[in-house]
Amino acid sequence: MPRPRPAERLCHATGLLLVLSGLAHLVVFAVDGGPWDGPVSWRKPVTFGLSFGVTLIAVTWVTSYLSVAPRVRTVLLLVFAADCVVEVGGITLQAWRRVPSHLNMETPFDTAVSMTLAVGGGVLVVLLTVFAVASFRHRPTGPVGMPLAVRSGFAVLLVALASGAAMIARGVVLTRTGHQEAAYHSTAPLKPLHGVSLHAVLVLPALAWLLSRTTWSEQLRWRVVAAATGCYAAAVLIAGVWAVLTY
Repeated sequence: MPRPRPAERLCHATGLLLVLSGLAHLVVFAVDGGPWDGPVSWRKPVTFGLSFGVTLIAVTWVTSYLSVAPRVRTVLLLVFAADCVVEVGGITLQAWRRVPSHLNMETPFDTAVSMTLAVGGGVLVVLLTVFAVASFRHRPTGPVGMPLAVRSGFAVLLVALASGAAMIARGVVLTRTGHQEAAYHSTAPLKPLHGVSLHAVLVLPALAWLLSRTTWSEQLRWRVVAAATGCYAAAVLIAGVWAVLTY
């Protein structure tokens, strides 16, 4: 594996800091207590810190298998890393203020934070869509099964982005029409779909990489990756059906 570039090392370090932030807030939750669910809880800085940190590290690694110009990839990754910090920072700030981070239009400051998070989410969608398109325009490099794993991981990640955008859109509509409390709870049906589909871009490529370290035949390794991809797709489908039935 080639030595990481400075931008990649920065993204890895940033991702690790976000993960540590999530773990630190898990300790805060254990000490301070309070509800785990709901719009105001320590769950949000925990889960968002862990998810954004792991995703940043995963995307930095996985995009090394894509046919993207090095300078373009560097710029995209740095913007992605900055956006991850903004998202986790805004959510963490609001958790310490004991107010909802998303869909909160109670004060001008809360509105500014909420809109910043929404715009940041839009930036994430654009950046990750660019990487997803790149994975399908040119066959990813890597060991047997890696091209399938990378393409499938990004395809499933697009489902996570779409479900996240749907949650924000529905919540904004409810907020604008005066149904603030309903807006906070409207995202619940889509959360399992969003969570399940978010990390395929790490799980599937990691499996392909681990299999490349075995003595199994190339055909067997490809079949294992294909089977894992099918199982992941089935899990996403089940979460999607549940979301539709309960939305």
